[in-house]
Amino acid sequence: MTAKSQKCFLLTVDVEDWFQVENFKTSIPFDTWNERELRVERNTHRLLDLLDEGKEGSRIQGSRDSRVTNIWTKNSGVRSQESESEKWETGADNVFNESKQQTNSPHEPSVHATFFVLGWIAKKLPGLIREIHSRGHEVASHGNNHHLCTAESAESLKKDLTDSKERLEDIIGGPVQGYRAPSFSINNDILKVIEDAGYLYDASYNSFDKHGRYGKLSTCGYRKAGIAFRISDGFYEIPVSNLCLKPIAHSLQPVVFPFGGGGYFRLIPYLVFRKGIQRILKMDGTYSFYLHPWEIDPGQPRVENAPTLLKFRHYVNLASTASKIERMLSDFRDCRFVTCGEYVEAIAIERL
Repeated sequence: MTAKSQKCFLLTVDVEDWFQVENFKTSIPFDTWNERELRVERNTHRLLDLLDEGKEGSRIQGSRDSRVTNIWTKNSGVRSQESESEKWETGADNVFNESKQQTNSPHEPSVHATFFVLGWIAKKLPGLIREIHSRGHEVASHGNNHHLCTAESAESLKKDLTDSKERLEDIIGGPVQGYRAPSFSINNDILKVIEDAGYLYDASYNSFDKHGRYGKLSTCGYRKAGIAFRISDGFYEIPVSNLCLKPIAHSLQPVVFPFGGGGYFRLIPYLVFRKGIQRILKMDGTYSFYLHPWEIDPGQPRVENAPTLLKFRHYVNLASTASKIERMLSDFRDCRFVTCGEYVEAIAIERL
């Protein structure tokens, strides 16, 4: 985005239930999922209501500029774009132009978010997925069964990517453009499989390298577009935002602190976390945040046989998460809360 552009806030939700998290994988096997209490529907509805009630900020709304052709095919995800010579005079800021005609409806949120949905959840609760879509948010894929991408063969991964995409598209009656890998389990080879499955973007890269399950991605050679990386002409990587601080000694590598959301959002005091978001927005112009519906549910069942550290990571500060989200929405109400798909469309138009 240009320096004069309003800051962008990418709020994302990984739609999975309390018993599907990687931390409890050994305690709650996949073949017992059907026996567990489903709480994701009520928690997701609560999140949707929080977003609806979020303080009014500037948003992408209304019709797209007529010069931009946005044609998707279900199988390939290919879109037609304007020629290089037809850039908008003031760049991507035009896509977020506040003077655009507003098309407010009773169900249109004051915050646009991207919901990365597990196919398992979509199969159980198709009405919930339609509700997310009908309330103005983007529906994207989180795979089918929360299997780590790095543990899958290329063939089985592509099938999972394709099946989950088609399932969601059948439910919402429209294209699914984005994907997020469970536990950010990504690498460069996996990116190619995701692109080949017909997605426009992936949102799985987390640069915090002290977490054992997060994947590793080499971004060398990829052109930056906003905070995203242009992997190819029709495929982008949107990383989770982290706070990167450069040491005083120039010979040392920058230090990355996890400020993208999830358990770190629950653990770090809100005022400290807010300062981190403000610094990221000042440096990058865009902030990408993630959370899960179970993180606002302190009443969820306790998995007593899980290791103590994993239980701490899962249950810490659940009771205060919803109020922290409300504060965050209020404190950053001057940002544009846009979906990942809208953000990629903007940077594709500007050819940053």
